[in-house]
Amino acid sequence: MNLNFDELRELITTLGQTDIAELTLKSDTFELTVRKGETGTLQSVSQVAVSPPVVQSPVPPLTENAPVVSQGSEPSPPPLEQKLEEIKSPMVGTFYRAPAPGEAPFTEVGARIRVGDTVCIIEAMKLMNELEAEVSGEVVEILVENAQPIEFGQVLMRVKAT
Repeated sequence: MNLNFDELRELITTLGQTDIAELTLKSDTFELTVRKGETGTLQSVSQVAVSPPVVQSPVPPLTENAPVVSQGSEPSPPPLEQKLEEIKSPMVGTFYRAPAPGEAPFTEVGARIRVGDTVCIIEAMKLMNELEAEVSGEVVEILVENAQPIEFGQVLMRVKAT
């Protein structure tokens, strides 16, 4: 079975619009299980690799309680003496730093942001969602590359609050 990230996202979206309560896909290289809760919202997604996975992108968890699938090392946390606020993704989607290709990014490392400033766009199911800062301060780190798939709750940026 050969599925890419976009195909998995489309499958999950389609399942969310049906009466199917649970779906499990199995192959020699991975297992994917999707379950819906009582309200019809997807509750959990998991992927278990049996051998080197065919899927190139991790399957994003849809709730805080779902297991996190990691595909590499995350940057080490900042030193404890710096109190940094994290800007996290409120949804699964694709991260964009600028409003359109070729345009200036919403923010850069070292830039000052204020509460309510747009810091990025997250594309989810063909909808562009502007993510507004909930903290004021200086952007210290941007942890995601432009056009990279992101997960719910994934840290996108760190801000030194002022």
